[in-house]
Amino acid sequence: MWKSIVTLFALLSCSSALNVLLTNDDSWASANIRAAYTALKADGHDVLLVGPAVQQSGKGGTFVLPTTNITAPGGEFGSIPVGAPFFGQDSQNADFFYFNGTPSASVVFGIDIIAPKHFGSSPIDLVVSGPNEGQNNGPFLYTLSGTIGATYTAVERGIPAIAFSAGNSTHRSFTTNTGDASDPANLAAQVVADLVRALSDNVNVTQERLLPFGVGLTVNIPTFGPGSNCTAPPFTLTRMTGGAVVNQITLNPTTGFPVTNDLEARGINANINGVREDPGETPTSAQCETAVSIFSVDYDAPEHIARPIQRHLRKSIRTSHLL
Repeated sequence: MWKSIVTLFALLSCSSALNVLLTNDDSWASANIRAAYTALKADGHDVLLVGPAVQQSGKGGTFVLPTTNITAPGGEFGSIPVGAPFFGQDSQNADFFYFNGTPSASVVFGIDIIAPKHFGSSPIDLVVSGPNEGQNNGPFLYTLSGTIGATYTAVERGIPAIAFSAGNSTHRSFTTNTGDASDPANLAAQVVADLVRALSDNVNVTQERLLPFGVGLTVNIPTFGPGSNCTAPPFTLTRMTGGAVVNQITLNPTTGFPVTNDLEARGINANINGVREDPGETPTSAQCETAVSIFSVDYDAPEHIARPIQRHLRKSIRTSHLL
Protein backbone atom coordinates (compact mmCIF):
# COMPACT_ATOMS: atom_id res chain seq x y z
CA MET A 1 0.00 0.00 0.00
CA TRP A 2 1.17 3.55 -0.75
CA LYS A 3 0.04 4.43 2.73
CA SER A 4 2.71 2.36 4.40
CA ILE A 5 5.80 3.88 5.99
CA VAL A 6 8.98 3.40 3.97
CA THR A 7 12.07 2.69 6.07
CA LEU A 8 15.40 4.06 4.98
CA PHE A 9 16.81 0.56 4.72
CA ALA A 10 14.38 -0.22 1.92
CA LEU A 11 15.78 2.72 -0.04
CA LEU A 12 19.35 1.49 -0.25
CA SER A 13 20.11 -0.15 -3.56
CA CYS A 14 21.67 0.62 -6.91
CA SER A 15 21.07 4.32 -7.59
CA SER A 16 22.04 6.40 -10.60
CA ALA A 17 24.47 9.29 -10.51
CA LEU A 18 22.39 12.30 -11.50
CA ASN A 19 22.84 15.78 -12.91
CA VAL A 20 21.21 17.82 -10.16
CA LEU A 21 20.30 21.50 -10.19
CA LEU A 22 20.04 22.64 -6.56
CA THR A 23 18.19 25.81 -5.55
CA ASN A 24 16.10 27.28 -2.71
CA ASP A 25 14.46 30.47 -1.45
CA ASP A 26 16.62 31.13 1.63
CA SER A 27 19.63 32.23 -0.47
CA TRP A 28 22.65 30.54 -1.94
CA ALA A 29 24.56 31.13 1.31
CA SER A 30 22.18 29.35 3.68
CA ALA A 31 23.41 26.44 5.80
CA ASN A 32 20.74 24.06 4.50
CA ILE A 33 21.46 24.38 0.78
CA ARG A 34 25.21 24.09 1.21
CA ALA A 35 24.76 20.99 3.40
CA ALA A 36 22.43 19.48 0.78
CA TYR A 37 25.10 20.09 -1.85
CA THR A 38 27.68 18.24 0.25
CA ALA A 39 25.35 15.28 0.89
CA LEU A 40 24.37 14.93 -2.77
CA LYS A 41 27.98 15.20 -3.94
CA ALA A 42 28.93 12.49 -1.44
CA ASP A 43 26.45 10.19 -3.19
CA GLY A 44 28.24 10.74 -6.50
CA HIS A 45 25.88 13.23 -8.15
CA ASP A 46 27.04 16.13 -10.30
CA VAL A 47 25.47 19.06 -8.46
CA LEU A 48 25.08 22.64 -9.70
CA LEU A 49 23.89 25.16 -7.09
CA VAL A 50 22.06 28.24 -8.36
CA GLY A 51 20.30 30.13 -5.56
CA PRO A 52 18.90 33.59 -4.90
CA ALA A 53 21.42 36.23 -3.85
CA VAL A 54 19.27 37.18 -0.85
CA GLN A 55 16.50 35.67 1.25
CA GLN A 56 13.41 35.25 -0.95
CA SER A 57 11.09 33.35 1.36
CA GLY A 58 7.35 33.51 0.67
CA LYS A 59 7.65 34.51 -2.98
CA GLY A 60 5.76 31.48 -4.30
CA GLY A 61 6.04 31.24 -8.07
CA THR A 62 6.56 34.99 -8.51
CA PHE A 63 8.92 35.53 -11.44
CA VAL A 64 11.07 38.65 -11.02
CA LEU A 65 14.29 39.25 -12.94
CA PRO A 66 17.00 41.66 -11.78
CA THR A 67 17.24 45.10 -13.35
CA THR A 68 20.32 46.25 -11.43
CA ASN A 69 23.48 44.79 -10.00
CA ILE A 70 23.65 43.89 -6.30
CA THR A 71 22.41 46.79 -4.16
CA ALA A 72 22.86 47.52 -0.44
CA PRO A 73 23.16 45.71 1.88
CA GLY A 74 24.64 43.13 -0.50
CA GLY A 75 24.21 39.36 -0.66
CA GLU A 76 22.75 37.33 2.20
CA PHE A 77 25.08 37.01 5.21
CA GLY A 78 27.58 39.36 3.50
CA SER A 79 28.19 36.77 0.79
CA ILE A 80 28.18 39.26 -2.12
CA PRO A 81 29.55 42.83 -2.11
CA VAL A 82 27.40 45.80 -3.07
CA GLY A 83 27.84 46.58 -6.76
CA ALA A 84 28.65 43.02 -7.77
CA PRO A 85 27.02 41.70 -10.98
CA PHE A 86 23.41 40.46 -10.82
CA PHE A 87 24.74 36.90 -11.01
CA GLY A 88 28.07 35.41 -10.18
CA GLN A 89 30.15 32.39 -9.33
CA ASP A 90 31.69 31.56 -5.98
CA SER A 91 35.44 32.10 -5.91
CA GLN A 92 36.05 28.95 -3.86
CA ASN A 93 33.67 26.50 -5.55
CA ALA A 94 32.89 26.62 -9.27
CA ASP A 95 29.62 24.72 -8.68
CA PHE A 96 28.08 27.65 -6.73
CA PHE A 97 26.20 30.51 -8.41
CA TYR A 98 23.98 33.30 -7.10
CA PHE A 99 21.26 35.08 -9.06
CA ASN A 100 19.54 38.25 -7.90
CA GLY A 101 15.98 37.14 -8.67
CA THR A 102 13.10 35.30 -7.09
CA PRO A 103 13.32 31.52 -6.59
CA SER A 104 11.24 30.80 -9.69
CA ALA A 105 13.42 33.11 -11.78
CA SER A 106 16.59 31.70 -10.21
CA VAL A 107 15.78 28.12 -11.16
CA VAL A 108 14.95 29.16 -14.73
CA PHE A 109 18.21 31.12 -14.94
CA GLY A 110 19.95 27.98 -13.79
CA ILE A 111 18.11 25.85 -16.36
CA ASP A 112 18.62 28.17 -19.34
CA ILE A 113 21.92 29.95 -18.70
CA ILE A 114 24.15 28.14 -16.20
CA ALA A 115 23.29 24.46 -16.63
CA PRO A 116 24.20 24.25 -20.35
CA LYS A 117 27.68 25.51 -19.49
CA HIS A 118 28.01 23.20 -16.48
CA PHE A 119 26.48 19.97 -17.79
CA GLY A 120 27.23 20.52 -21.47
CA SER A 121 24.89 18.57 -23.71
CA SER A 122 23.71 16.35 -20.82
CA PRO A 123 20.24 17.18 -19.48
CA ILE A 124 19.31 18.06 -15.92
CA ASP A 125 17.96 14.87 -14.36
CA LEU A 126 16.52 16.44 -11.23
CA VAL A 127 15.90 19.81 -9.61
CA VAL A 128 16.17 19.82 -5.82
CA SER A 129 14.83 22.87 -3.99
CA GLY A 130 15.74 23.43 -0.34
CA PRO A 131 15.75 22.27 2.33
CA ASN A 132 13.62 25.24 3.28
CA GLU A 133 14.04 26.77 6.73
CA GLY A 134 10.62 25.71 8.02
CA GLN A 135 7.90 23.35 6.84
CA ASN A 136 5.53 24.05 3.92
CA ASN A 137 2.57 21.79 4.56
CA GLY A 138 -0.71 21.82 2.67
CA PRO A 139 -2.03 23.48 -0.50
CA PHE A 140 -2.04 27.00 0.99
CA LEU A 141 1.71 27.06 1.65
CA TYR A 142 2.27 25.20 -1.61
CA THR A 143 1.16 28.38 -3.37
CA LEU A 144 3.13 30.74 -1.10
CA SER A 145 6.47 28.99 -0.65
CA GLY A 146 9.38 30.16 -2.77
CA THR A 147 11.01 26.77 -2.25
CA ILE A 148 7.99 25.02 -3.76
CA GLY A 149 7.55 27.79 -6.35
CA ALA A 150 10.98 27.00 -7.78
CA THR A 151 9.99 23.33 -7.78
CA TYR A 152 6.73 23.63 -9.68
CA THR A 153 8.38 26.03 -12.12
CA ALA A 154 10.97 23.35 -12.89
CA VAL A 155 8.20 20.75 -13.27
CA GLU A 156 6.40 23.08 -15.68
CA ARG A 157 9.64 23.27 -17.68
CA GLY A 158 9.56 19.47 -17.95
CA ILE A 159 12.22 18.62 -15.35
CA PRO A 160 11.54 16.24 -12.42
CA ALA A 161 11.76 18.22 -9.19
CA ILE A 162 11.51 17.82 -5.41
CA ALA A 163 10.88 20.49 -2.77
CA PHE A 164 12.28 19.82 0.70
CA SER A 165 11.09 21.80 3.73
CA ALA A 166 12.71 21.21 7.12
CA GLY A 167 11.12 21.66 10.54
CA ASN A 168 14.07 23.65 11.86
CA SER A 169 13.33 27.22 10.77
CA THR A 170 16.54 28.98 11.89
CA HIS A 171 17.91 31.25 9.15
CA ARG A 172 21.65 30.54 9.21
CA SER A 173 24.73 31.06 7.10
CA PHE A 174 26.66 28.05 5.84
CA THR A 175 29.59 29.39 7.86
CA THR A 176 27.77 28.43 11.08
CA ASN A 177 27.57 24.72 10.17
CA THR A 178 29.45 22.82 12.85
CA GLY A 179 30.38 20.03 10.46
CA ASP A 180 28.95 17.54 12.93
CA ALA A 181 26.45 14.97 11.63
CA SER A 182 23.98 16.19 14.27
CA ASP A 183 23.96 19.77 12.97
CA PRO A 184 20.32 20.46 11.89
CA ALA A 185 21.45 21.45 8.38
CA ASN A 186 23.35 18.18 7.97
CA LEU A 187 20.45 16.13 9.34
CA ALA A 188 18.07 17.68 6.79
CA ALA A 189 20.66 17.25 4.04
CA GLN A 190 20.90 13.54 4.74
CA VAL A 191 17.12 13.24 4.31
CA VAL A 192 17.53 14.92 0.92
CA ALA A 193 20.23 12.47 -0.13
CA ASP A 194 18.23 9.49 1.12
CA LEU A 195 15.09 10.40 -0.82
CA VAL A 196 16.99 11.22 -4.00
CA ARG A 197 18.65 7.82 -3.67
CA ALA A 198 15.23 6.19 -3.30
CA LEU A 199 13.79 8.02 -6.32
CA SER A 200 16.72 7.11 -8.56
CA ASP A 201 16.91 3.50 -7.36
CA ASN A 202 17.26 1.19 -10.39
CA VAL A 203 16.37 4.03 -12.78
CA ASN A 204 18.57 4.51 -15.84
CA VAL A 205 18.08 8.21 -16.48
CA THR A 206 19.51 7.88 -19.98
CA GLN A 207 16.44 5.79 -20.83
CA GLU A 208 13.65 6.96 -18.52
CA ARG A 209 12.58 9.92 -16.40
CA LEU A 210 12.65 10.00 -12.61
CA LEU A 211 9.07 11.35 -12.60
CA PRO A 212 6.35 11.69 -15.25
CA PHE A 213 5.90 15.03 -17.02
CA GLY A 214 3.92 17.49 -14.91
CA VAL A 215 4.61 15.72 -11.61
CA GLY A 216 6.83 16.66 -8.66
CA LEU A 217 7.33 15.85 -4.99
CA THR A 218 7.04 18.02 -1.90
CA VAL A 219 8.70 16.70 1.26
CA ASN A 220 8.18 18.01 4.80
CA ILE A 221 10.79 17.01 7.36
CA PRO A 222 10.00 17.17 11.10
CA THR A 223 12.34 18.75 13.62
CA PHE A 224 14.58 15.92 14.77
CA GLY A 225 17.97 15.11 16.22
CA PRO A 226 19.67 16.13 19.50
CA GLY A 227 17.33 17.87 21.91
CA SER A 228 14.27 16.37 20.22
CA ASN A 229 12.14 13.34 20.97
CA CYS A 230 12.45 12.47 17.27
CA THR A 231 15.74 10.94 16.16
CA ALA A 232 15.20 9.05 12.88
CA PRO A 233 11.93 10.01 11.17
CA PRO A 234 10.89 7.44 8.54
CA PHE A 235 9.44 8.47 5.19
CA THR A 236 5.65 8.33 4.98
CA LEU A 237 3.82 8.66 1.67
CA THR A 238 1.14 11.33 2.10
CA ARG A 239 -1.27 13.67 0.34
CA MET A 240 -1.32 17.46 0.58
CA THR A 241 -4.89 17.60 1.85
CA GLY A 242 -6.07 16.16 5.16
CA GLY A 243 -5.50 18.26 8.27
CA ALA A 244 -4.24 21.15 6.11
CA VAL A 245 -4.83 24.74 7.21
CA VAL A 246 -5.44 28.07 5.52
CA ASN A 247 -5.29 31.59 6.94
CA GLN A 248 -8.24 33.13 8.75
CA ILE A 249 -8.32 36.79 9.78
CA THR A 250 -9.63 38.04 13.11
CA LEU A 251 -9.32 41.41 14.81
CA ASN A 252 -7.11 41.72 17.85
CA PRO A 253 -9.45 42.78 20.70
CA THR A 254 -6.77 45.03 22.19
CA THR A 255 -5.20 46.73 19.17
CA GLY A 256 -8.06 46.38 16.69
CA PHE A 257 -5.62 45.31 13.98
CA PRO A 258 -6.10 42.16 11.90
CA VAL A 259 -4.23 39.02 12.89
CA THR A 260 -4.10 35.61 11.21
CA ASN A 261 -5.02 32.24 12.60
CA ASP A 262 -4.86 28.75 11.14
CA LEU A 263 -8.19 27.38 9.94
CA GLU A 264 -8.68 23.73 8.98
CA ALA A 265 -11.22 24.59 6.30
CA ARG A 266 -13.25 22.17 4.16
CA GLY A 267 -12.16 23.70 0.85
CA ILE A 268 -8.44 23.18 1.39
CA ASN A 269 -9.06 19.62 2.57
CA ALA A 270 -11.32 18.46 -0.26
CA ASN A 271 -9.70 15.21 -1.38
CA ILE A 272 -10.30 15.57 -5.12
CA ASN A 273 -7.04 14.07 -6.36
CA GLY A 274 -4.37 11.88 -4.88
CA VAL A 275 -4.58 8.60 -2.99
CA ARG A 276 -7.57 8.91 -0.68
CA GLU A 277 -6.20 6.44 1.87
CA ASP A 278 -2.95 8.34 2.37
CA PRO A 279 -2.58 10.47 5.52
CA GLY A 280 -2.32 14.25 5.24
CA GLU A 281 1.17 15.72 5.20
CA THR A 282 0.36 18.36 7.85
CA PRO A 283 -0.43 15.98 10.75
CA THR A 284 2.16 13.48 9.52
CA SER A 285 5.13 15.85 9.62
CA ALA A 286 3.94 17.16 13.00
CA GLN A 287 4.90 13.73 14.29
CA CYS A 288 8.25 11.98 13.93
CA GLU A 289 7.70 11.24 10.25
CA THR A 290 8.91 12.80 7.00
CA ALA A 291 5.91 13.42 4.73
CA VAL A 292 6.37 12.77 1.00
CA SER A 293 3.55 14.07 -1.21
CA ILE A 294 3.19 13.82 -4.98
CA PHE A 295 1.76 16.84 -6.80
CA SER A 296 0.77 17.68 -10.35
CA VAL A 297 0.88 21.02 -12.15
CA ASP A 298 -2.23 20.05 -14.13
CA TYR A 299 -4.65 22.24 -12.17
CA ASP A 300 -7.71 21.31 -14.22
CA ALA A 301 -10.50 19.69 -12.23
CA PRO A 302 -10.92 15.97 -12.90
CA GLU A 303 -13.25 15.12 -15.77
CA HIS A 304 -15.96 13.58 -13.56
CA ILE A 305 -16.21 16.89 -11.69
CA ALA A 306 -15.71 19.23 -14.65
CA ARG A 307 -18.25 17.72 -17.06
CA PRO A 308 -21.41 18.27 -14.91
CA ILE A 309 -20.36 21.87 -14.33
CA GLN A 310 -19.72 22.35 -18.05
CA ARG A 311 -23.15 20.90 -18.90
CA HIS A 312 -24.82 23.27 -16.46
CA LEU A 313 -22.93 26.27 -17.82
CA ARG A 314 -23.62 25.36 -21.45
CA LYS A 315 -27.33 25.03 -20.76
CA SER A 316 -27.48 28.34 -18.88
CA ILE A 317 -25.37 30.14 -21.47
CA ARG A 318 -27.51 28.90 -24.37
CA THR A 319 -30.71 29.82 -22.52
CA SER A 320 -29.31 33.32 -22.05
CA HIS A 321 -28.13 33.42 -25.69
CA LEU A 322 -24.53 33.97 -24.57
CA LEU A 323 -23.08 31.10 -26.60
